[in-house]
Amino acid sequence: MSFYFINIINWLEQHQLPCLFKTAFHFDCPGCGFQRSGIALLNGDVWASLKLYPALLPMLLFFIFLILNNKFRFSQSVKFMKMGTASIFIIILASYLYKLTA
Repeated sequence: MSFYFINIINWLEQHQLPCLFKTAFHFDCPGCGFQRSGIALLNGDVWASLKLYPALLPMLLFFIFLILNNKFRFSQSVKFMKMGTASIFIIILASYLYKLTA
C-alpha cells in the first residue's frame, strides 16, 4: 500500500501545474508554493510545508472543521468560521507580502 502512496507523491512532484500568474507577470502570486507545500506535507516534512506555504495547515484544519461541523453542528460554528476565514486570509496576505519583499 505504501508503494502506491509513494508513487502518487512522485507523480504529483513530476506533474505540478504551472502558475499562469507568474508566467504572465513574472512574479509570484498569493498561491505560489501551495502545490510544493502539499507535496512536502505528504512526504511528512511539516517544517518545509510551513516554509513553502504557511496557510496550508490552517486551511486543512479549517476544512476538517467544516466537514465535522456539517456532521455535528457545533454551537459556535459561525463565529469560528468567520475567525478562521479571516485568519487564513491574513496568513496568506502576510506570507505573500513577506515573499515579495524577501
